[in-house]
Amino acid sequence: MNGLSFSEICCLFCCPPCPGRIAAKLAFLPPEPTYSFQDLGDGSFGLHLTEKAEWQYGQKELDCIEVFTTKSSKGNQIGCMYVRCAPNARFTLLFSHGNAVDLGQMASFYVGLGTRINCNIFSYDYSGYGVSQGKPSEKNLYADIDAAWQALRTRYGISPENIIVYGQSIGTVPTIDLASRFECAGIILHSPLTSGMRVAFPDTKRTWCF
Repeated sequence: MNGLSFSEICCLFCCPPCPGRIAAKLAFLPPEPTYSFQDLGDGSFGLHLTEKAEWQYGQKELDCIEVFTTKSSKGNQIGCMYVRCAPNARFTLLFSHGNAVDLGQMASFYVGLGTRINCNIFSYDYSGYGVSQGKPSEKNLYADIDAAWQALRTRYGISPENIIVYGQSIGTVPTIDLASRFECAGIILHSPLTSGMRVAFPDTKRTWCF
């Protein structure tokens, strides 16, 4: 049973027996926030990273990161991060990260990735992650990426044909949903999920009705 006790299994599937609650318990593992936004007094924010963010670069790279919040259709303020890695980049990645990290922990990765592939990177934290308000849920995932998409389009004026949507792990869920509704330059799915059951029990050979 992959190390899960009988009581933990009961907690997952019986308290209460609601598919949305079960999915949330299995899929979302928000860490203790590794960053904060500092109000600079002119309507903009500065990024403060804690030691847990494990920032690997210097002030020059930090100055290339812009942060702000935007409101989702569910009423949650969502933390957003725009990393300017390449001044003349043709494409921007709209990156939806995995389930157990936040923007602070991903910041160094974004700088390194964008620099290597000559792309700028725009990312956001799901509801209940980092500075984002609310609680993690499937419905909030869809609202969160919608808010990020609209912010990227309107705030930076980037056209859909120049946006590549990139989802990692749980981030593949909102990525596929967004790409089914909006045109974009391309889709990258990094370690997509096969099923919720296989997240909890990797040795599962079949997917049951529940």
